[in-house]
Amino acid sequence: MARRVIRRGTVLGLGLAQLVSWGTTYYLIGGFGPRIIAETGWSHTLVHGGFSAALLVMGLSSAWIGRLIDRRGGRFVMTAGSVLSALGCIGLALARDPLSYYGAWLVLGLAMRCTLYDAAFAALARIGGAEARRPMAQITLLGGLASTAFWPIGEQLAAAFGWRGAVFAYAGFALLTIPLHLALPAGRSGERVRSAAPVPSPGTRREPWIAGALYALIVTLTNALNAGMSAHMIGILAGLGLAAPVAVWIATLRGIGQSGARLAEVLFGGGLSPPALTLAASAVLPVCFLAGLWSGVVPAAAIAFAFLYGAGNGLLTITRGTLPLVLFDPRRYGAIAGRLLVPGFLCSAAAPIAYAAVIERLGEAAALWLSAALAVVTLAAAAALCATVRTGRTAPMSGP
Repeated sequence: MARRVIRRGTVLGLGLAQLVSWGTTYYLIGGFGPRIIAETGWSHTLVHGGFSAALLVMGLSSAWIGRLIDRRGGRFVMTAGSVLSALGCIGLALARDPLSYYGAWLVLGLAMRCTLYDAAFAALARIGGAEARRPMAQITLLGGLASTAFWPIGEQLAAAFGWRGAVFAYAGFALLTIPLHLALPAGRSGERVRSAAPVPSPGTRREPWIAGALYALIVTLTNALNAGMSAHMIGILAGLGLAAPVAVWIATLRGIGQSGARLAEVLFGGGLSPPALTLAASAVLPVCFLAGLWSGVVPAAAIAFAFLYGAGNGLLTITRGTLPLVLFDPRRYGAIAGRLLVPGFLCSAAAPIAYAAVIERLGEAAALWLSAALAVVTLAAAAALCATVRTGRTAPMSGP
């Protein structure tokens, strides 16, 4: 049966939706966290705990949402997510006590699982099968600019209308993604070929599960780092000695690094396998966190920290979507990847609170040392994954 081609309009629309969805949900706390603390008087840990609660919901709903996308498609799930994003933002803007504040974040958690990259990747895999690798990378070009666009937008809106007014505006932005998600094709790939992954010799069924476990570990660590940096990068830079407005603008270089690295992958990375790209991107992370330690003394180090972290994280976001096309059966992409993403979401749920506790007790530099240690473990797991795939015995998983 012929392969379904993913149209450029679909990729562009989904990329725009990712830009708005990430900016109005995942990066919300990084921009408004200090203002929420200042207005409510709540503790740093309590405020960032709302974001952690949202990430916990993402983890608990991950497998279910993956299966739902396999069955119903991205159009239904992602459109519902747009509505939930708007409702969550409205609830957050109206929250006057911790209970209602956390309730709004729980809604946003389900919204994020329905709208962010992992849902979009599963939707593309359902439409295009193994041919979805390039579109997956392409949609991240716009999504990677979410912090670059929405942190300054949020800052201006909050300065004019307060953080509550800004979050109300975010609800309006979220509603604008509904037509973009409704434009997704409803069909499924007609491809019958599972994957380009090597065919195993008889009796070798252990290696695919080793590769799957390494994939889950890499995603878990990078998700934890991403959650920690999304919530605290601006605060870390400010705590190391940069003025708050300077910290905001330097932190936006993360988005430029993400999209720049992703553009390079789209243009020149076609010959690089997903495992090799994972290894290369993982090697950048320890370097960027070590550079970050000098941010308060050498401005160039702060710039390098934000830009290089964005570049490494941006490429790892692509491989989070493309590695399953090599390791798993594309027809079961949503269910299998959704299950393996659960540990990553659960650990990332703890990351904002853990980082907040480290920063409060040990300081911003300690948070960067913690990040560097996690990055080294990620690099080791990526090297092990490359070695596993190079054995030539890894076959796509097709289990439930």
